[in-house]
Amino acid sequence: MESDKQKLQRTMTSRHITMMALGGAIGAGLFKGSSAAIDMAGPSVLLAYLIGGIILLFVMQGLAEMAVRNSNARTFRDLVQSILGKYPAYFLDWIYWKMWVLNITAESIVAAIFIQYWLPDYPIWILALSVSVLVTVINLLSVKAFAETEYWLALIKITVIIVFIIAGFILLLVTFGDHTAVGFSNLTSHGGFFPNGPTGLITAMLVVIYSYGGTEIIGVTLAETKNPEKVVPKAVRSTLVRIISFYLVPFLIIVSLIPWNEVNGVPESPFVMVFKMIGIPGADHIMNAVVLLAIISSMNSGLYGSSRVLYTQAMDGRIPKVFSKLSKKKVPVYSILLCTSVLYIGVLISLFAGSKTFDFLMGSLGYTVLCIWLIIAIAHVKSRKKQPGQTSAYAVKWFPYTTWFAIIALSAILIGIIFTTSIIVTSITLAIYIFITITYVYKGRLHQNEA
Repeated sequence: MESDKQKLQRTMTSRHITMMALGGAIGAGLFKGSSAAIDMAGPSVLLAYLIGGIILLFVMQGLAEMAVRNSNARTFRDLVQSILGKYPAYFLDWIYWKMWVLNITAESIVAAIFIQYWLPDYPIWILALSVSVLVTVINLLSVKAFAETEYWLALIKITVIIVFIIAGFILLLVTFGDHTAVGFSNLTSHGGFFPNGPTGLITAMLVVIYSYGGTEIIGVTLAETKNPEKVVPKAVRSTLVRIISFYLVPFLIIVSLIPWNEVNGVPESPFVMVFKMIGIPGADHIMNAVVLLAIISSMNSGLYGSSRVLYTQAMDGRIPKVFSKLSKKKVPVYSILLCTSVLYIGVLISLFAGSKTFDFLMGSLGYTVLCIWLIIAIAHVKSRKKQPGQTSAYAVKWFPYTTWFAIIALSAILIGIIFTTSIIVTSITLAIYIFITITYVYKGRLHQNEA
């Protein structure tokens, strides 16, 4: 059992974890990945994000129900281990850790590129280092201070997205000055709604899943959330509505205003293009700042999630106990510093690897989010069989149909992505998964020999 000195503090409220989930999901996937997704699927990217949103809804409902049933759980592993066993829980823990470490590595480079827009004389590595130090300091503060910072960062970018949506609909529907209302003809006039056929839609699903990834960080906040059995279901509901809205509506505006085959050929973000179209002065600077805040916000959530995985591993004796040590502010200081050190190593590797680093990492991260969602959904189905008579204050409607839909859809997407994704991305991801499995087997044999 954890002593009071070793316990994480339950100081996060519903608004904190809702904004944290938004912070994790509305980052580089939306602002940087949007062009790639549109290039792959054309206007049918809207269908891809709708399908992804429905799957996310069903997966997160299952996660919320399991969290209510097991109010003592601290992270995913505690929810999954009693249902699926030790290996799936171990695998889930480490691929989740790997997901966030790779994500903050990729996003530190992207953040540095955006800062360089204003400071062209500074090299990327110095700017990436500065962002990394900033995110580390925020995480080393108290959990409440971290949550408040994340809340306001997420609120800023959400506000700008709302302004973007309003401006976009004005451009689409209202004629003023030299501007003529565009309407929705671009959805079908450049090769149709499915210009690249079903293959384009399937390929875009990897970007979609990557973009929505981060929402499940709600499952890592359990040990630091007040009344998780009440807060988590509420946060799941509000988060999902906002995330789907903040992806679907902006994408509808982008592919309606700009021909889909022109989006990826322009160096600036499609969000900047729309702001320029409405004539907002300094639109490029405004959006550059917003994207930068979005990425720092996502890195903030990522460092939080990855450090809590290490903390619980250390508490359970799976890694050295030093990583369970808490600071006076009740944060796992050494876990945070280890995750940060991996980030710095990743920054150096990314600089040598070149400009394709983000694309490769995005592909690998898409696979990982798929696997995480699949494990959560399978655990949810089995949780009802393991606890058939146990009632809960929160139960998923239309069970098991919703969860089975998520499992079948995710499996189909996984098969489709294997056939449409770069063999390099698939091979690297598979190698990481095999390595995690080998370490599990090795540790099992080590314990047997010691016994």
